[in-house]
Amino acid sequence: MSIPITVKLLFLLILVLLAVAFFTLYKRKVLGYSQIRKGPNKLGIKGVLQPFSDAVKLFTNEPVFLNSSNMYLFALSPALGLSIALALWISHPSVLGLSEVHLGVIYVLCCLSLGVYPTLGAGWASNSKYSLLGGLRAVAQTISYEVSLALTLLSPCVLVASYNLDILGAGGPWFLALCLPLALVWIITSLAETNRTPFDFAEGESELVSGFNTEYSAGTFAMFFLAEYGSILFMSALFAIMVLGGGLSLALKTMAIAFAFIWVRGTLPRLRYDKLMALAWKAFLPLSLAYLVYHLGLKAWLLEI
Repeated sequence: MSIPITVKLLFLLILVLLAVAFFTLYKRKVLGYSQIRKGPNKLGIKGVLQPFSDAVKLFTNEPVFLNSSNMYLFALSPALGLSIALALWISHPSVLGLSEVHLGVIYVLCCLSLGVYPTLGAGWASNSKYSLLGGLRAVAQTISYEVSLALTLLSPCVLVASYNLDILGAGGPWFLALCLPLALVWIITSLAETNRTPFDFAEGESELVSGFNTEYSAGTFAMFFLAEYGSILFMSALFAIMVLGGGLSLALKTMAIAFAFIWVRGTLPRLRYDKLMALAWKAFLPLSLAYLVYHLGLKAWLLEI
């Protein structure tokens, strides 16, 4: 008996939001141990109820709306950002994923491309110089790294001759052994795509206060961070599916990649902006393009044998 689509979407929404909630606790604990300090351990056993306490606190606070801001776009941007982050999970190859979504890689790239609009809309609608600069940085950064990410994702698609994530995840960790440098490029590009350290220029606290979300508070502020952490978990799951083979241990592989995101956050400083753009256009783009041409030739040679 097939599960109705509405039930799938409801369970998927609940599970993703729960995963994001506990990922915030996971991040705090890892950063606490890496910086030799205690993480949140006050509410519940080992702080296990802390994420729910933070959610209640944020969503019950009164949001602040500026008179000089574009009110409709200001309120719509965080909701749109969270919706796009949750829509990514529809393509996840699981019982709760919608089997009607074919060409999962193309769908993922389209959703990631849409992710720049909420950030830019929030920066512009806030009517703040800091927010606008953060939004512009995020757009330039995301567009630059999406080119490399798309070319990197095309390499396993060429070898498998499919854009479906369930087929791409069935081959085991052969892609990691075949082209380790491209997998490393994918990890670094994912950091830039999700605006994480050392590429968190959209939220550069040292020069932009808090970047594109400077004027946000309460529930609207929480929506942006739910979207950010949801995107981190999805990019970790996508890497685990396409590079590490997925399988029954997909959750453990996803958490291992998510740990790498947090580890980088606690150890590396922020790059200079010109070095970020140079890394995208002068290093990652030629490397990913060269690997794509190599894999096209390898696939053509294997078909001839």
